[in-house]
Amino acid sequence: MADVNVHRVGEVDVVTIDRPDVRNALRFQSYDELEAAVRTTTARCVVITGTDPAFCSGDDVREVMGGGTGPKPTPVAPRLTPAADALLHTNVPVIAAVNGAAVGWGMELALMADIRIASQRAKFGELFVLRGLCSDVAGMGRLAQLVGRERAAEMLFTGDVIDAATAEGWGLVSRVVEHEDLLPAAMQLAGKIASRPPLAVQQLKAGMRRVLDPDWTDFGVWVSTTLGQLFRTDDHKEGVRAFLEKREPHFTGH
Repeated sequence: MADVNVHRVGEVDVVTIDRPDVRNALRFQSYDELEAAVRTTTARCVVITGTDPAFCSGDDVREVMGGGTGPKPTPVAPRLTPAADALLHTNVPVIAAVNGAAVGWGMELALMADIRIASQRAKFGELFVLRGLCSDVAGMGRLAQLVGRERAAEMLFTGDVIDAATAEGWGLVSRVVEHEDLLPAAMQLAGKIASRPPLAVQQLKAGMRRVLDPDWTDFGVWVSTTLGQLFRTDDHKEGVRAFLEKREPHFTGH
């Protein structure tokens, strides 16, 4: 059974993360399917969303983080996460229709989109520090562009979660709409983008990446190397165990 479903509406692909029982948490299969959806699209615009009640709650802690009992296997050669590589290097415009919690890698996913439209139920949080980890590339490479260095630092260093109204006020999302209006609003915008000359739109996106973005591949190697070190710390294991046991963590700096 697929974790990520894709259906075409005109010239727009709607990519839906469909694991509502775990609030659309991502396991290895989910990452593979998300990457494939982006790399193989022939659409002129892509809308990414989640099955209610969440957009994406990040990594599936038990599968991806090993339940806090041991280090996650890392690639032989550090690299940019393949799903992130697909999202950050595609020239197809991507809209995130954020229908609920976008936390951990779910927030990274939202940040990798070109445009974010949020439901009033949306929430955003960079939770990595609470698991003894650093964020993926978008949390450091794009969040500060959107909300400023100080607010980005507060979110990254604390792991605090903000609501949709705060996200709109900070410039993290382009607009907030009623929950039932979210997908129609995203599809209306996607349809408008898809109606424009596709080659011009793609070059505009490529140009914005050249001017505004870091070298994602090089940055991804640094993040992958850093995560490989942090996954082996006691603080990471404690953060995951505390989450699973629903208690406050006790970090020691080891």
